Amino acid sequence: MMCRTMLRTFVFFLGCVSFNLGWSQEDLDALLDELAPLTPQAVIATFKSGKIINLHTNEYVAAGNLELRISHRFGRLDGGAYELWGLDESTIRIGLDYGLSDKIAVGVGRNSYKKIYDGFVKYSIVRQKKESFPISIVGISSIAVNSSRFVDPNRDNFFRSRLNYVHQIVLARKFTRSLSLEVVPSWVHYNLVSSPSDQSDIPILAAGGRLKVSKRVSINAEYGYRFQLNDDAANLNDYYNSLSVGIDIETGGHVFQLQFTNSLPMVEMGFLTQTNDRWSEGGIHFGFNITREFVLKN
Repeated sequence: MMCRTMLRTFVFFLGCVSFNLGWSQEDLDALLDELAPLTPQAVIATFKSGKIINLHTNEYVAAGNLELRISHRFGRLDGGAYELWGLDESTIRIGLDYGLSDKIAVGVGRNSYKKIYDGFVKYSIVRQKKESFPISIVGISSIAVNSSRFVDPNRDNFFRSRLNYVHQIVLARKFTRSLSLEVVPSWVHYNLVSSPSDQSDIPILAAGGRLKVSKRVSINAEYGYRFQLNDDAANLNDYYNSLSVGIDIETGGHVFQLQFTNSLPMVEMGFLTQTNDRWSEGGIHFGFNITREFVLKN
């Protein structure tokens, strides 16, 4: 601050004699801009999309914009030619995200997986800044409603039993123009589990990243590790950790994401805790996401 004050004083002195020297105001402004320290700038485009594949990133829809996201996951590749390598089967999610402000976005979606309706709010806590703050931090809270028919309609069933919640913190950093990485501590809560030994709360540590290989193409990967707090929890023993790899292709207002994954669900509580296939056993699914953003407010 003292240095800046001294610089302004110096430039003011120059301004007093500028008439005699023949300097213009533009010359003085240019000199002050060069001498004054630069304000730290926020790092942009850490990731190209709001999701690496399934996992949220620190990016979100701009204020007043609406994003349409259509996601497909097909059957197992080892189904062979009879199943057209999984293309005969399809799991779909259609979602809409909207930017409420320059810090908050919301989204809703409908999944064919268990007929789940989901919604989330995404809020920016702090953005990575050049030479100032090393990471971006974003909070996400989501809810999922299983609208499938109850297995036993004759027993007492409650709406709250359909609800599941996920809370996440995204810690992301853009290391270079080509490399971005993130760590996403997550917590999944089920209002209802099948047995007393099942975990109703599941902590998860997820991570992902992207590597740009050209101006419009990047390679992406993500992984989610579940922490098992009870060895007898069937809702963990019967499922596996999610692993996905893919590529992003940007074409104007669209982003095409092509991927291979062991997860059929695309909602957080699904792919983080209910992945029932393994890469090592041929449980690999081809899929894609297509996003299109619309400007509703200028």
